Amino acid sequence: MTGHGIWRTRPGADQLAPAGAEHATEIAPGIWMSPGLSNSYLITTTEGRVVINTGMGFEGPVHRALYDEVDDSPIRYVILTQGHYDHVGGIGHFCDAGTDVVAQAAWKTWRDDNERLASFRVNNSAFAFMDRVLAGMRATTERFPDATQAQGSPSPTVVVEDRLTLEVGGRRLELIAVPGGETTDSLVVWLPEERICFSGNTFGPLFAHVPNLVTIRGDRYRDALTVIDTIETVRALGVETLVTGHFDPVHGAELIDVELGRLRDAVRHVHDETVRGMNAGTDVRTLMATIRLPEDLDVGEGYGKVSWNVRAIWENYAGWFHHSSTTELYPVGPESVHDDLVALAGAEAILRRARERLDAGDVLPAIHLAEIVGDRPDARAVLLDAHRQLLEQATNFWERSWLTRQIEELS
Repeated sequence: MTGHGIWRTRPGADQLAPAGAEHATEIAPGIWMSPGLSNSYLITTTEGRVVINTGMGFEGPVHRALYDEVDDSPIRYVILTQGHYDHVGGIGHFCDAGTDVVAQAAWKTWRDDNERLASFRVNNSAFAFMDRVLAGMRATTERFPDATQAQGSPSPTVVVEDRLTLEVGGRRLELIAVPGGETTDSLVVWLPEERICFSGNTFGPLFAHVPNLVTIRGDRYRDALTVIDTIETVRALGVETLVTGHFDPVHGAELIDVELGRLRDAVRHVHDETVRGMNAGTDVRTLMATIRLPEDLDVGEGYGKVSWNVRAIWENYAGWFHHSSTTELYPVGPESVHDDLVALAGAEAILRRARERLDAGDVLPAIHLAEIVGDRPDARAVLLDAHRQLLEQATNFWERSWLTRQIEELS
């Protein structure tokens, strides 16, 4: 497989923005897009409307107003391609009398996880999204001062176990469960006559980038082999227009086939190399540092990272015990001896060595050393400089968001 990946010419995660368009955009005959933190889509038919994804709670009023401007016929179906809040939060603005809400069969498991871990997940993702969310809420208040912005919780009336066909006003929609998507309740919508596939975030928020097999905000692990099966399921459709969860659609059957094949092979390569290393007895950190994609598997790392996926694959197969130290088995971490190290070596000596390591380009060892000393100005100075250096090199959305927030807290 040759050529540069399409990810090089598509927007990155820094360009994700809350819903705020003045008008919906027609991306195909009778199919409209309202962009947002995750795009919403409208399909018009002679027997009512179909809406795919509803945005966050505060985005729902925007999407609904734009769609009503296009067509104010009844909403027959709301189809949810996954259970993340940026897909389902605006549901309350679209459920009219008689509207059916469609989701994949694992929706309840996903929803239950979200509800039982609501505080944990909100707190762990705030560093990446909170500024955009607050800005979007303010903009919606100015535009629709009386509209509710509460996050909705869908109650699907139609559930897709594997595949389900809907016939609506002359349009045929085939709904396909893809548990290897960004969430285990992922679903794609296939219009076979138009050869259009609404993939949502099946391949992650940034198309043709390495998918996250686990996010640093905290999720269940995703199985790499199930991800591969999902990619192949969509690839086998022969898609001519791929309508993704973010940014503009991808056009061209050959291009889409090449990109999906490249993505499949990239996930397969990382999986197989990780398994090979595990069987050879190589520790996970060495594998994280050494497994790389070959040049012909040119996929981005703007949202997921190869090194993170190596660890996710290792731990999804083998769990939390890495067989590297007896201390892994007990609830006493390395921080328990920090005070002893300071007492033995002295804080000044440790920080002097931390600065030497940092000046030599050994950024992560410098952070380890500075964290031993604790919260004091000279330690914070080392940590601040180290995080700034890491940020200069980082291109991944999650990595940059984390480093930026740490710099703010250290400054």
